[in-house]
Parts: sequence; structure tokens; C-alpha cells
Amino acid sequence: MAIIQKYGKNSCPDLVCHKEIHPSDKIGVSGCQKKWTEQNTNWSRPLARIWTVVLLLGTCLLYCARVAMPICAVSMAEQFNWNKRESGMVLGSFFWGYCFTQVLGGYVSDRVGGEKVLLLSAAAWGAMTAFTPVLAHFCSQPIFSMTLARFLMGLLQGVHYPSLASLCSQKVVESERGFLMSTVGSGSYLGTLVIGGAGSLMLDLYGWESVFYVSGLLSVLWAYCMWKYLLKGEGPIITLESLGSGGPQSKLSKRHWLRLFKQPAVCAVIITHLCTASTFFTLLSWLPTFFKDTFPDAKGWVFNVIPWLVAIPSSLFSGCLSDHLISQGFDTATVRKFMQFFSMGVSSVFTLLLCGTTTFSWAVAFVSATMGLTTFSHSGVSVNVQDLAPSCAGALFGVMNTCGAFSGVLMVYFSGYLIETTGSWATVFALITMVNLLGLCTFLAFAEARRVDIDSAKARYHNIHI
Repeated sequence: MAIIQKYGKNSCPDLVCHKEIHPSDKIGVSGCQKKWTEQNTNWSRPLARIWTVVLLLGTCLLYCARVAMPICAVSMAEQFNWNKRESGMVLGSFFWGYCFTQVLGGYVSDRVGGEKVLLLSAAAWGAMTAFTPVLAHFCSQPIFSMTLARFLMGLLQGVHYPSLASLCSQKVVESERGFLMSTVGSGSYLGTLVIGGAGSLMLDLYGWESVFYVSGLLSVLWAYCMWKYLLKGEGPIITLESLGSGGPQSKLSKRHWLRLFKQPAVCAVIITHLCTASTFFTLLSWLPTFFKDTFPDAKGWVFNVIPWLVAIPSSLFSGCLSDHLISQGFDTATVRKFMQFFSMGVSSVFTLLLCGTTTFSWAVAFVSATMGLTTFSHSGVSVNVQDLAPSCAGALFGVMNTCGAFSGVLMVYFSGYLIETTGSWATVFALITMVNLLGLCTFLAFAEARRVDIDSAKARYHNIHI
């Protein structure tokens, strides 16, 4: 008995529509045509390329605004007489706010559209960034105003990636999602490089205030251009009615959340993303200290810049490779696992090699390879959530990112404890490898690429037996 996949490469929408008509069906021919129209809302390839560039720039500016405070923290601490504990309180408050809006941002994006949430949040966190120097100078207690400002920044920026996941699942075809997500994801590395170079220059020439003014105003300008030229001036209004009703996709997610979390593939992407985020945050936080302790005479710009220069083309390559493999007919789940194997498996080999490193050059090479391979997850677990549940990809990615953020904070603290008690960096790199292997084994064992956000009663919309 042959099985024809409705959305497979060789499927025919007319045949599907004809076969689905049944006397007991209420939708009839017009209902079937409506369903086919809804499935045809993906961006065209030229429009998708434009959105990819715009979202890449937006993510770059997101990190410029996010990293502005860490770059200026030393100068601000000197001006306002903050000690290390107070500086840490200001910097750490961002992540607490960042955790709380992940699920909410994805939930709203799934109902009203990720582009609206991206636009409103970018305008808000851009304005907050530009307004930060004003709060610092005109508040009697700068420590409290800056802590509150960073917490609000975390709240506002927390919706960015869940909104991207929701937007991509709704507008981008499966065979092109890897390239878009990996390209947009590389914006984080580009933003870190840009603000690290240009921000440091502005800090020396014009003071720390200029870093906030420039990054904040550029972000607001990006939001305006997106609204003016891509959204054609449409008002990004989010009403209670739109949240309550949503589209046909949001109605699916509303009924099936409990069943969704019982799916092994969904649990697998959550656990894998948790492990990926934890190890990435740990490397990001402790690698500069590792280089300073192990190679005290080394130039800081080398190990702070080269790994990110490697990560950008690596991320782009992973997206192109995954989309090419899928377009050539390889199974989507197999491609996702293949990319994640490089992200967590092969990268762990280079992480372990750091334990026996004796020269600075080899250390930089191993770290660069580790960070470059880690970016392959943009075409692995990060995209897999859109394969599994496109109807609620934003909210589900929010759950993943919330778990990843919390576990990342805990693992960073635990790594510091290990360094303090053992005095050995090998224990930290071994911990990173163990967590990576845990996530990788879970993903290889349980990951799938079929939709799990629909129940079996709707299976006839996907498989027709002849």
C-alpha cells in the first residue's frame, strides 16, 4: 500500500485536497482550498534573503546593546565608586530578566507573528540602551538605577530568539531554515566583535556614555527601517483579542501542550539545548581567565578576537551544508543529528585537548576549533524545534532557552568552584565534555524531525493511503 506524504517532495496538493473531501467533513472544497492557502504563506526566496540580512543586522545590534555594559563596567565603576560585588550585581541582573520573558515572547509570537514582537522589543531595548546614561547621571543611587535598567534590558531582549524561532517556522520552508538560523545566529559573534572594537575606541575617545548612545540609537533606527520598508508601515499593534484568537497554528498549540511535553523528541531537544547553552556560557565566561592564568604574557586581543572570527564563517557554512543535504534528499532528522554531532561531539575533542596544551598558539587553535564547531548547533537542535512543532515553535524555544539560561548560570558558578578547589582547568574542560556527551547521546537517541504538535486524529491531513 503506497503512502503519499502531503508535504513531501513528490506530493500533489490537488490530489490531497480531492482525497480529503468526505461527506462528513464540514470544511468542503472551500475549506480545503483555505487550508492550502494557509500553507502557502512562506516567504519567497528573494524575500527570505532580505529578511535574513535584516535579522542578521538586528541580532548584531542586539549584542552590541547587550555587551555595551560589560565594556563600560570598569569606567562606570571608577566614576560611581562601585566595588566588585556591586559591579557583578549590575552585570548579573541582565540574565535574571532574560530568563523570565523567553516563554512569553515565544507564546505571543506564535499568535500575532514574530516580526511584530521583534519590532516592538527592539524599539524598547534600543531606547532603554540610549537612555541608560541619563538614568545613571540623574539618579541619586546609580547602582540601583543601573541594576534595574539591566534587568529591564534582559526582559526586553529575552523575547528575541523565541520570536526568531516562531517567525522562521511560520515563514521559511524546511530546506532553508538551517541557512537562515545559522546566518542570523552568526550576528551574535559579529555584534560581539563590532562592539568590542568600535565600543572600546568610543570609550577611549568620547567616554562610556557614547557607547550606549550609539548602540541604542542604531537599534531604534533598525526597528524603524524594518517597520517602514519590510512591514510597509503597518502598525505593530498587539491586542488582547489577537492573543486570544491567534491563527490556526496557535489553536493547535493551545490544545496539545501537555501531550507535546510527553513526546521523547521534544524532551530531547530541551535537554540537548540545555547542555549546549550550559557549555557555551561556561566557555564564554571562563576562557579569558584560562588564557590569563595559563599564558599571562599573551596578547588579549588574540584570544578574544580570533575564535569569534572563526565562528562566523563556521556558522554560515553549517547552515549552507545542512540545507544542501536536505535538498539532496537526505533525511531531515539525520541531517540535524549530523550537525549536532559536530557541535557537541567533535568540539569536545578539541576541548579535551586544552587539558594538555603547552603553547599559546595551540591553545588558540583548539579554542577556535571548539567555538567554530559549536556553531553547528544553529543547524541542529536550534532548528529541530521548528521541525517538531511549527505551530508553537516560539513558545517551545522559549522553554528551551529558559532552561539553558538557568543551567548556564549554575554551571558557570560550579566551574568557578571547581577551579577554586582543585586548582586545575582540566576539571572544567572534563565537565564541559561530559555535559556535551550527555546532550549529544540524548539527541542521537530520541531526536526526530516529524511534526508532533498534531494529534493522530489529524493524521489524514499528512498521510493518504491508496
